[in-house]
Amino acid sequence: MAARKTSSRKIRLIKKTKETSPVPAWVIAKTKRTVKTNPKRRNWRSTDVEVG
Repeated sequence: MAARKTSSRKIRLIKKTKETSPVPAWVIAKTKRTVKTNPKRRNWRSTDVEVG
């Protein structure tokens, strides 16, 4: 990827970075472990990001 990114591309990449975070511990505790994993979890190496 280019070192010089447009601001719109950068914003989209930041959004994807935030999406890949794990489910917080307090959410798991609050839902009594019904919510354990994040379905949007993505590995930076194995799955590519579609950012146009």
